[in-house]
Amino acid sequence: MPVLLNSQNSNFEKEFKKLLLAKREDSVDVDVSVREIIGGVIELGDQALIEYTKKFDRISLTTDTLRFTQSELKEQAAQVSDKDRSALELAVTRIKSYHEKQLPDDTFWTDESGVELGWRWSPVSAAGLYVPGGLASYPSSVLMNAIPAKVAGVKRLAITVPTPDNKVNPMVLLAAQLSGVDEVYRVGGAQAIAALAYGTKTIEPVDKITGPGNAFVAAAKRQVFGKVGIDMIAGPSEILVIADKTSRPDWIALDLLSQAEHDENAQSILITDSDDVINAVTEKIEINLQNLSRNEIAGKSWKNNGAIIKVPNFEMAAELSNRIAPEHLELCVSDPENLAKKISNAGAIFLGHWTPEAVGDYVTGPNHVLPTARSARFSSGLSVMDFLKRTTLAKVSRDALLKIGPSAVTLANSEGLECHGLSISERIKSNSE
Repeated sequence: MPVLLNSQNSNFEKEFKKLLLAKREDSVDVDVSVREIIGGVIELGDQALIEYTKKFDRISLTTDTLRFTQSELKEQAAQVSDKDRSALELAVTRIKSYHEKQLPDDTFWTDESGVELGWRWSPVSAAGLYVPGGLASYPSSVLMNAIPAKVAGVKRLAITVPTPDNKVNPMVLLAAQLSGVDEVYRVGGAQAIAALAYGTKTIEPVDKITGPGNAFVAAAKRQVFGKVGIDMIAGPSEILVIADKTSRPDWIALDLLSQAEHDENAQSILITDSDDVINAVTEKIEINLQNLSRNEIAGKSWKNNGAIIKVPNFEMAAELSNRIAPEHLELCVSDPENLAKKISNAGAIFLGHWTPEAVGDYVTGPNHVLPTARSARFSSGLSVMDFLKRTTLAKVSRDALLKIGPSAVTLANSEGLECHGLSISERIKSNSE
């Protein structure tokens, strides 16, 4: 059974902290193995990719087959049904439209001292997107990572998608085409991250790597950070639903299970002020678990990581939600907009009874790559901004330097940086000559 907590109980704070600190990730120490894989790719390049792909994905590649050809991509895309293609095209349109509104403006102004200041935005030149293969092969992940990169103006976008046992997901490859991906490689794991970061003869290095993956991919992203930028280290999926008596328990049950079915380490939490909601949702979850195709995964997730918290009011619900800082937050209450004003820590908020988190995974428009493991306290979901760099601009005239320069000289001298001060004072001195 999931954890049952009541905020009015004397031991609530202790039990709630225990819930917050619970470790859900698999404790797999893969750093040494990943370091060896990265070193192999740095040293042997394509040959390492070929050997690791044969070992881990059980397919034999050559330097000529590491990359999908355009004809292969078209052939695979042609296998997608009209219905599935139409759904992808709708998602592309909505995701692109939303992210286009995130594009920031360049700015330049003159301040009271006559100094011209500003900034400009420019995209990274190349980005690499990791797409999981096998069971966790999601075309929506391609859209959510590739579209903001292209909207930002990234000129070269490469994706790596493993094809274990030579199994290809046509929907993933079609999503790549619809998103404007330039290159698609059939490699995965830590070796794919290493290739994107350091480059091989076949795969040119990129400036930033995004996309989810297993423990090996996450460890590789940590190790190459600094050589390249990364988006985040994503943990198991999570959802928090705040529900009142106006909610539909059968809907809430499905919303909670929609995250539980991701994997056994996912977490689903319900906060409500109603015993009736608690009882009804719990009953509906048990009924649904009997019929789900992924009932074993969802069942273990709900049993081992699920939680139900009863609160006296929604002020308390908002307070607890901010401490949880969930990846996904559903507000299934009569006045979601007012409650949302009290929420400061959440990856994404879904307002009202008709906005299940699942629709946000695909077609609402906002990005579904979101901070997990309480990192919404200090970070945001993937956006156009992740593929842009801000460069500051400054132009100081002679008159402006006479006004602000002496203070800079004083500060430079206080830090013992003589040439810093001289580079300014000599210019000021030349004005009086």
